[in-house]
Amino acid sequence: MNQMNILILGINYAPEMVGIGPYTAGMAEFLAAQGHSVTVVCAKPYYPQWKVDPAYAGGGKRTTIENGVRVVRVPTYVPFNPDGKRRLAHHLSFAAQAQIAMTAETRKKKPDIVIAIAPSLVSIIAARDAARRTGAKLWLHIQDFEVEAAFATGLLKEEGALANAARRFEKWAIEADQLSTISPQMCAKLVEKGVSPERVFEFRNWANIDEVIPLDGESPYRKRWKILRQNVAVYSGNIANKQGIEIVVEAAKLLQRRKDLMFVVCGNGPNRAQLHKQADGLDNIQFHDLQPREFLSDLLGLATIHLLPQIASAADLVLPSKLTNMLASGRPIVATTLPGTGLADEVEGCALATQPGDAHAFATAIEKLLDDEDLRFSMGREARQRALQRWSRTSILDKFDNKLRGFGKVG
Repeated sequence: MNQMNILILGINYAPEMVGIGPYTAGMAEFLAAQGHSVTVVCAKPYYPQWKVDPAYAGGGKRTTIENGVRVVRVPTYVPFNPDGKRRLAHHLSFAAQAQIAMTAETRKKKPDIVIAIAPSLVSIIAARDAARRTGAKLWLHIQDFEVEAAFATGLLKEEGALANAARRFEKWAIEADQLSTISPQMCAKLVEKGVSPERVFEFRNWANIDEVIPLDGESPYRKRWKILRQNVAVYSGNIANKQGIEIVVEAAKLLQRRKDLMFVVCGNGPNRAQLHKQADGLDNIQFHDLQPREFLSDLLGLATIHLLPQIASAADLVLPSKLTNMLASGRPIVATTLPGTGLADEVEGCALATQPGDAHAFATAIEKLLDDEDLRFSMGREARQRALQRWSRTSILDKFDNKLRGFGKVG
């Protein structure tokens, strides 16, 4: 089989525990295990705390070999308060450092394929330059349509010179040899943007179905966090503006009378302090930091119900990466999503979907699952089956590797 030199550029990477980082790392390590020579250029870990991991702080570039992958981490400006302008500075900072690192790496070894991960879309400048200089093919993998998501979440105004420049840049950036993204709806959006269908490949994120398994007994987190109430509604992940996570606190207020229910918000991010303030005085909600990956199954198994809020304007611009492991845990979900969206299609039969922003409907759906044990268990079983059928890591990465080998045409 064809073995290739693959150079990957993506701002996020392990040991980041949520978001894009674990998937870029999983992809790189899988490709290395298949015999490819894989190098990754990324930022030092900072997400979702928006603070560089102390173990990596200080100094310049760091290069290590991790699970067969050469990982080059570059210093990057990381704002504590990542508003629109500071995020742009953050991405430009990474792009500048990535340009230097990518140039150095291509001088060491000529890549056959350069894979750029978006976000950060602006860093495709460095990826495209590396491909052009070496004659390599360029593959762009889109986890988020970040320009539209920035408009949708208010990080960027939809009118004005900056907005027009962002749209023009996105149009230029997606002129890669091959593109992939994570859902059928996002693939269709690429075609809407003018990409020919034959250049679009669906490359899903995956569930850790071997690591995350349905718990039959009690989660150790019950005792650790002193949860005495019978049922637990869990949100675990990044706490940022596109999640619309405020609805979780609103639901907790509406359901204070239910002494059998505790809400748990487990995560970090720029909106956590504001969320704490909104929950002031509530005795039915707890906040905790993200937990180590080795305890992920125990954490997700704590849930009677998983909560998956998303704002309406972000629909089909992103597909929440946290969904995959929620499904793998074999627990039902209450999601905020509109009919016909990618998220609605993915959770049909294993979740109750409510209108984004409608806290009363969200709370009602939570109560419905709490009070209907048969529905709750049947949806939980369907969730696990959905993970096995659609989100198998090995199946997804095998298909990606086969497509990559055909794309690279090395031999």
